[in-house]
Amino acid sequence: MANPVTAAPGHPRGPADRESAPPALPVRVPVARSPGGASRSIGEFRTVRPTPVRTGGRHRRTPVVPERPLGRRILLVVGIVAVAVNLRCAVTSLGAVLGEVTRAWGFSGLLAGMLTALPVATFAVVGAAAPALSRRWGPERLVAAAMLAAAAGLTLRALTGSAALFLAGSALALAGSAIGNVLMPTLVKRYFPERIGAMTALYTTALAVGMTGGAALTGPAERAFGGDWRVGLGVWAGLALVAAPPWLALAGFAGRGAGSTGGVGIGGVGIGVGPGGARGGEPKPALHRASLARALTLFFGCQSLNAYVVLGWLPSVLIDAGRDTRSASLSLALVSAMSVPMSIALPAIAGRRVDQRDLVVLTTVCYAGGYLGLLFAPAALGWLSAALLGAGNGAFPLAVTLIGLRTRRPEMTTALSGLVQSGGYLLAVVGPLLVGVLHQVSGGWRVPLLVVLGTLVPQLLSGLRAARPGTVEAELLSR
Repeated sequence: MANPVTAAPGHPRGPADRESAPPALPVRVPVARSPGGASRSIGEFRTVRPTPVRTGGRHRRTPVVPERPLGRRILLVVGIVAVAVNLRCAVTSLGAVLGEVTRAWGFSGLLAGMLTALPVATFAVVGAAAPALSRRWGPERLVAAAMLAAAAGLTLRALTGSAALFLAGSALALAGSAIGNVLMPTLVKRYFPERIGAMTALYTTALAVGMTGGAALTGPAERAFGGDWRVGLGVWAGLALVAAPPWLALAGFAGRGAGSTGGVGIGGVGIGVGPGGARGGEPKPALHRASLARALTLFFGCQSLNAYVVLGWLPSVLIDAGRDTRSASLSLALVSAMSVPMSIALPAIAGRRVDQRDLVVLTTVCYAGGYLGLLFAPAALGWLSAALLGAGNGAFPLAVTLIGLRTRRPEMTTALSGLVQSGGYLLAVVGPLLVGVLHQVSGGWRVPLLVVLGTLVPQLLSGLRAARPGTVEAELLSR
C-alpha cells in the first residue's frame, strides 16, 4: 500500500518518484474528528484519492504553483540577479589589487596567504549557520540583511586605516556573500519550483559575470581615480547596497510567516508537518545520514577544490613552463570566460532531466583533459588546457542545480544547501594550500597536478550518486 505520508494530497512526489511511481491509488488517512472539535481521534479513517500532478513538459517535476502578479515576479528576478552579481565581487576585486594591499599594510607572505584563504573559510563557517538564521528570520529578510552587511564590509575595508579593521571588513563582506550562496537555491526553489534549471542558469551566469567584472573592472576604477586601490575596492559597496531593496520589499510581501516554516536543519528534518518540524515526540532523522546529501557535499567540495586550485595556480604553472605573464593572465581570463556559457547551458539542461549523470561525466572529463594537457605539454597546450578547465568548472552550476532538484520543499533546500556548501567549501580550503606545499617540496608541478587529477575520482563517483534520480526527503522517509 502507498505510504500515506508521501501519497497524501498536498505532499507532491519528487522527480524520481513521479518517474517510476504507478498510477495514484486511493489511500486511507487518519481523520481528525471529535464531538467538540477540541481533540483528535486517530482511530477513524477515510479514503482519499491523491490529487493528480501535471507530469509533462516544463511541469513534470513539480506541482502547479499559484501564479504571482507580474510586478512581483519581475522584482523576484531582479532581486535574484542583483544578489548573484555580488556573490564573488568581494573576492575577485581584492585579487586584482592584492599586491598593492599587501604592500600598503605590510602583510607578510603568511598573512597574504591567509587573506586569500579567507573567502573559502568564511563560506564554510558562515554557510553552516545560514539555515538556522533563515528559519528564524525568513530567507527574504536574511538575504536583504546579507547584502547590507556586504555593503558595510566593503565600505569598511576601503575606508579604514587599520589592518585589523581591513580584515574585519573583508570578513563581514564575505559573510554576506556566504549567506547569499546558501539562500540562492532556496529562493529559486521557493519562487520558481517549475523553472529550477532556467533560474539557476540565470543566477549562476550573473554570478560568473560579477566574478569576472570584479577582476576586470577594479583596476580601471583604481586608475580612473588616481591609482588609489581603496577606490577600486570601495566602488563595489554600491553594487551590494543596490541588491538589498528588492528583498526588503519581498520580505514585506512574505509577511510574518516567512520564517515560520521551519522544521528543517542541517542536523535534522521534519517531513510533511507543521511549523514544529516533527510530529509530537517523533525523532527527526539527521540530514547528513542521507547518502544523497553526503554524495552531493563531496561532489561540491571536490569541484570547489579544483576550481580554486585552477584559479590560484594556473598562471604559475604556465609561467614556469615558459609562457610570459600576460599570456598566463589571459589564459586565466579564458577559464573565467568559459564559466559563462557553462552556467547558461548546464543548469538549463539539467533542469529538464531527472538523471544528470552524463553531465557529471562531461565536466569531469573536461577537468581531466585540462590537467593532462598541463602535465604533458603545458606550453603547447596551455590555451586548450585553460578552455577545458574552464568547462570543467561547469561542475559548480551543475552542483547548485542539483541542490534544488534533489529536494521537494524550500525548507529542505535551505538545509541541504547549508550542508553541501559549508562542508564543500571546508574541503576546498585544503586544495590550494596542499598544491603550494607539494610544489615547494617536489620542486615542480608534476606531483601537484597528479594529486589534483586524483581528486577527480571521488568527484566523479560522488557526482554520479548525486545526479541519480531521487530526493533527500524520499531517502529519509524510507529509513
